[in-house]
Amino acid sequence: MHRGDLFPPLDPYQTGRLKVSDLHTLYWEQCGNPDGVPVVFLHGGPGAGASPTHRRFFDPRFYRIVILDQRGAGRSTPLGELRENTTETLVQDIETLREHLGVQRWLVFGGSWGSTLSLAYAQTHPERVTGLILRGIFLMRQQEIDWFLYEMRTIFPEAWAGFASHIPEAERGDLLEAYWRRLTADDPQVRMQAARIWSVYEGACSTLLPSPELVSASGEDNHALGLARIEAHYFRNNRLTPETRLLDQVDRIRHIPTVIVQGRYDVVCPIRTADELHRAWPEADYVIVPDAGHSAMEPGIRAALVQATERFKSLS
Repeated sequence: MHRGDLFPPLDPYQTGRLKVSDLHTLYWEQCGNPDGVPVVFLHGGPGAGASPTHRRFFDPRFYRIVILDQRGAGRSTPLGELRENTTETLVQDIETLREHLGVQRWLVFGGSWGSTLSLAYAQTHPERVTGLILRGIFLMRQQEIDWFLYEMRTIFPEAWAGFASHIPEAERGDLLEAYWRRLTADDPQVRMQAARIWSVYEGACSTLLPSPELVSASGEDNHALGLARIEAHYFRNNRLTPETRLLDQVDRIRHIPTVIVQGRYDVVCPIRTADELHRAWPEADYVIVPDAGHSAMEPGIRAALVQATERFKSLS
């Protein structure tokens, strides 16, 4: 049994670009065993993009690992594009990629926003999903968005002060709208400055212990622009109807083997949400990591996720 550390770094055996609309082209890659059990990795954000580290949650001898950058994120183009970018179009893109790659059914792995998208995809196409591994649960309800915009200062007042102080005091009553104006401004410098501050705020609140490396990576231009613009876009324009939809439709996926991994001290996506999901879905395995925050790269979360991908070998 694998001990829970990440698998060694690996390169894709195939990469490609998939045109999913006149506007959007997705980057995708396959790693590991071409004849292995298919698993698709759905990154967070929305808009964060995938990284080479994400390949390493899966045993490359056993799994056929499919990773994509969602619309407007990472290596997909155009970067930070908000038009034709909704939960429904992302769900359809996953299906389009599945068909393109000739995959019949696959294990779906997603954390943070990736957990939102994994649930939405599985509830739309349950017959295509062999299992779910969900981390840092986010259901995109108003209370969770308000927590991110205002209440994370309960735990991270310094980080929140940096986030709020970018906005003039007169506009701070609606930080989302204030940031939206800047993230969609004509001036690329205004957009970039707002994106960097938004993304660094999230990065600073994502780990139990300070991680200068994560904060630094959060401020990188491409990552920050995709993440901040698309997150603000989803928070403002792409709410689920009703907002409890992902909880309401658990019956559609109740039969699918599922592991929920949640850091006890996750401040970005507080454990209350994961607890609500588990209460609605007691059949899912629920793993609380006692010494972790939000980031998938924290040791306890990382180990729990790898243990989950190892466990799913026996169900494949």
